[in-house]
Amino acid sequence: MPTVAIVGRPNAGKSALFNRMLARRLAIVEETPGVTRDRVEAPCEWAGRRFTLIDTGGLVSRAGEPLAGEVRRQTERAIAGADLVVFLVDAAAGPTPEDEQIAQLLRESGRLVLVVANKVDLPQADLGVYEFHALGFGDPTPVSATHGLGIGDLLDAICARLPAPDAKAATAGAGGVVAEGLGDRERSVRIALLGRPNVGKSSLMNAVLGEERVIVTAEPGTTRDAVDTALTYAGRPAILIDTAGLRRQSRVSERVEFYSTRRSYEALARADVAVLVVEATAGITDQDQRIARHAYEAGRAVVVAVNKWDRLQGYTRADVERVAQHRLRFLGGVAVCPTAATQGEGIAALMRAVFEAAEARSTRIATGPLNKLIQSAVEATPPAADKAGRRLHVYYATQPQTDPPHVVVFVNEPALWTEEYRRYLERRLRAAFPLRGTPVRWSVRGRRAAPAARSVEPHE
Repeated sequence: MPTVAIVGRPNAGKSALFNRMLARRLAIVEETPGVTRDRVEAPCEWAGRRFTLIDTGGLVSRAGEPLAGEVRRQTERAIAGADLVVFLVDAAAGPTPEDEQIAQLLRESGRLVLVVANKVDLPQADLGVYEFHALGFGDPTPVSATHGLGIGDLLDAICARLPAPDAKAATAGAGGVVAEGLGDRERSVRIALLGRPNVGKSSLMNAVLGEERVIVTAEPGTTRDAVDTALTYAGRPAILIDTAGLRRQSRVSERVEFYSTRRSYEALARADVAVLVVEATAGITDQDQRIARHAYEAGRAVVVAVNKWDRLQGYTRADVERVAQHRLRFLGGVAVCPTAATQGEGIAALMRAVFEAAEARSTRIATGPLNKLIQSAVEATPPAADKAGRRLHVYYATQPQTDPPHVVVFVNEPALWTEEYRRYLERRLRAAFPLRGTPVRWSVRGRRAAPAARSVEPHE
């Protein structure tokens, strides 16, 4: 799809305009300048035209502002790949020397530019818009991102300037990765990178993509928005989502961190697979367990990336596997992949495990093999009788849903179904079918046995 990048100086309202054009809150919006750091992309549609919309960080930063150089480089990359640049200016503040610096950069880029004057909240404010003619990009388009004024006219102007729908082709990247339009999202495996701050999620994302797609620094909390990137890896379409580091809820105090955490959990909600990124030298912490359990309870498949593997001394892969399986045993077995993102090590094995976990989450077991397995399991280990001498009888089972697999078991008395017996049956199920990394949901329903029906119970 064509690409439209929103650029401008800090606090001009780029993220607010981005959200308004998408008609949803995707980018974090705060009055504090410099909140947006990475490029945030999303598909946008208007009047039958689809294009990729990109929010960027402020192009001109104050002296001494941390990460300023990295933010600028990310914005320059967005400009270089854009079919149209929306140059957002602040109508309330009027033209500034920073606006002129950005205008010069855009002239040198050779990109098609549309000047948009934001914060035109009152009709009389239109008068100041025309001062931006001096930037040399034609008539400014007045809008108010906060109140939604002029957004339809802006989208019309954007669509009129976009190239023909079939004029763009996919471009190949490094490491067997091909960039795609985000419109392929419906057919793609959605992969959310989750973990504590500074465990290497952004480095891992860059390693998979083979390019510096997101900012990486030693400072914890660099990533704030959830950054989606579409790609094809080894012939498989995917959406890779980098997220902000997740700390314990009681330690989240700042507004920006609160919204970053919220975006991370929203990313998990739309993911198929959660890659839990842990730091090799720290092991599986209590917070790692909390994140993994949240992913499991949300019905997402899980793969563990033990990152910074090259820094771990005195332990073997078997040691790491044993510890991870024990600490995350509630997942019912999970792929554990050692990685060194900065060295590009372990990436292929990780991605294979991710796609296998996605397939496991979509597994559908036919009723015949499922009941044969359940019958065999019941015969091998019958349910124990309760204090009154009553015993659970399992009649049959079926799987009506996938993503994740959901097994419905029909029994004589649901009250006799125990969590211990469910775990036993799930272990047998996982041993027989390719369910590694995915949750399995269970429902129990009561049913009277038909006179001619044969219940699944041990032979006498």
